[in-house]
Amino acid sequence: MGIEEKAPAGFMLGSVEKIVGLARKSSMWPVTMGLACCAIEMMATGTPRFDISRFGMEVFRASPRHADLMIVSGRVSQKMAPIVRNVYDQMPEPKWVISMGVCASSGGMFNNYAIVQGVDHIVPVDIYLPGCPPRPEMLLNAILALHEQVRNSPLGVNRVEAARKAEEAALAATPTHRMKGLLA
Repeated sequence: MGIEEKAPAGFMLGSVEKIVGLARKSSMWPVTMGLACCAIEMMATGTPRFDISRFGMEVFRASPRHADLMIVSGRVSQKMAPIVRNVYDQMPEPKWVISMGVCASSGGMFNNYAIVQGVDHIVPVDIYLPGCPPRPEMLLNAILALHEQVRNSPLGVNRVEAARKAEEAALAATPTHRMKGLLA
């Protein structure tokens, strides 16, 4: 009698998902995406005092093709937005994004035409980290929260399709979008 007959239904799939989730959580490599003052705090996270190397993330990759985590730290200008999207598109799947700081999350105090009012208009965001600028301890806490999210995410979920559906739902909820449909 093999292990398949003795184990409850779905046992092997659950075990494989746990192992893959643990491997993904333990091998995140961030890409360099420091845009403003929050980048200083992000760099401080790599110093011996805060020691991001305990998570295996001490080397920020210069190439997006070698990274699976983008930490967008600081304000994103309209000129920088296509570059941020290009870097995100070059990252291999699965990939995750942390929006670090109030400027990256919502535009912050820069409520004008030159600054994107939230990086989630450009790339799907997994963790929002508030603060101006957020402390390195807060970034470590956000990384731990992302680790839990990654470790517990089931296999087979198409993150691109999930992000597309969330974007469509957000557009459908926008009053101007509904008004255009009524007027047309």
